[in-house]
Amino acid sequence: MSAVREGLPEGRYGRSADERADRKLKIIGSVLGVGLLGVVGWIGWDYVAGQSVSAEVIKFQVISDTEVKVHLEVRKEASVTGVCSLSSQDKEHAEVGRADFTFAQSRSRVDELVTLKTTGRAAMIELVGCRPATSAR
Repeated sequence: MSAVREGLPEGRYGRSADERADRKLKIIGSVLGVGLLGVVGWIGWDYVAGQSVSAEVIKFQVISDTEVKVHLEVRKEASVTGVCSLSSQDKEHAEVGRADFTFAQSRSRVDELVTLKTTGRAAMIELVGCRPATSAR
């Protein structure tokens, strides 16, 4: 009577192709996972650390063909002077006004109404961005 073998003898032919593929996939998945965590962490840190001055346009009112009143809410550290840039566009999305506004108040939250001069009738206001005055362009 002879014994019937179910598979190949262990260790005789090395790893199977499936085992090698599984190991490669695990390594690739681990490297990609660590990379993704690093990128998400870096973006989060940059966002939190880099936002020393931020603002929000609460509302705006077109006063005339050459003037727009904009209500801004600026958030910053009390000791920082902030500079926010606003842009206005007409109905055809052409820029008709752009200006920087400085906020030197020693408060962390500033609500202010600013006037943006334009070369044509504005239809839209855009907050381009805010930054500390020391890094002003």
